[in-house]
Amino acid sequence: MGPLKVYIIAGEASGDRLGAALMAGLRQLAPGVTFHGIAGPQMQANGMTSLFPMDELSVMGLAEILPNYFHLKRRIAETAADVLHVRPDVLITIDSPDFCLRVARQVKASAPIRTVHYVAPSVWAWRPGRAKKMARVIDHVLALLPFEPPYMQAVGMDCDFVGHPVVSEPVATAAEATAFRALLATQGPVILTLPGSRRSEVTRLMPVFAATLARIAQTHPTARVVIPTTPNVTGLVIDGTRDWPLRPVILDPRAMPLDAYLAQKRAAFAAADVALAASGTVSLELAASATPMVIAYDMAPLSRFLIARMLRIDTVTLVNLVSDTRVIPEFIGTRCRPDLIAPALLATLANPDQQRAAMALTMERLGQGGEPPGLRAARAVLARLP
Repeated sequence: MGPLKVYIIAGEASGDRLGAALMAGLRQLAPGVTFHGIAGPQMQANGMTSLFPMDELSVMGLAEILPNYFHLKRRIAETAADVLHVRPDVLITIDSPDFCLRVARQVKASAPIRTVHYVAPSVWAWRPGRAKKMARVIDHVLALLPFEPPYMQAVGMDCDFVGHPVVSEPVATAAEATAFRALLATQGPVILTLPGSRRSEVTRLMPVFAATLARIAQTHPTARVVIPTTPNVTGLVIDGTRDWPLRPVILDPRAMPLDAYLAQKRAAFAAADVALAASGTVSLELAASATPMVIAYDMAPLSRFLIARMLRIDTVTLVNLVSDTRVIPEFIGTRCRPDLIAPALLATLANPDQQRAAMALTMERLGQGGEPPGLRAARAVLARLP
């Protein structure tokens, strides 16, 4: 038997990061392994030549799919044909289910190639039928969350919890946090404010966050607000905060090299006394820095109505779910109101210890202190190969 041949497909930046770590793990455990597939810059830096630019697959939102439908359909067929030409020992698809599962379906229709999907669908939250549908074309799932394997195994797929990538990401040192805090020159609390990375959510949440912080200013007039941004929303944040009572310090990724921005963002996370954050995986980044938080989120009325009818869980915050607690206050949909959020922020500032225990437990359960997730994922893939 020759060296292991692996085909990997990533469709967006988060998948590219997972894929690069998985490739490094496979290279460590299976010397001589060769890689083919669709890769972003991090996977390419690990030695893969991409079949075509990964950026083409990052347009998979519904509004963006329709104009690109026929082009994407051609790319699906082209990718499946390339997999069948390469004949890998295993096809690994990373997240991006709209593209990846269609490729897997075409491959499975023509050849018995083993398929692995990295990142389980969140069937524990909504649309449980997705797992059954996925089981028709996927043999093995690599899960990021410890409670996901039973959902996948129940419909006939192998599934291994391999740890969440957040446990391998760097966090600021105490000295870096202290230095950042010194730059703010305040004796008051530091409030990290995270209104999201999509323009639509920033536009919707900024007025709510502004009114919330105006209430906080009555109790803590010397508080400093820090807002890390992403390049696509920085201008929106700058314009939307001009008349805030607590003038924020805005971290602008356009104004410095990426490494410098990320270091500053990590320092801000560690320096903050509390965070007011949109819902999402940012709660895990905050947990990694042991930063207490309050989660607030709203959406368009129709989306709010539909998701409320489909949700199968009583909390959307991953720290609450992983720690099996409900200590992170969250204000979702109609409860995303300044008069409810502000008292929770003040209470969290006054008593952060209960949250810190849940955050530490979350990080432990996500694999902190164990093997890096990329190496665990590689080990899981190799262990189940025929």
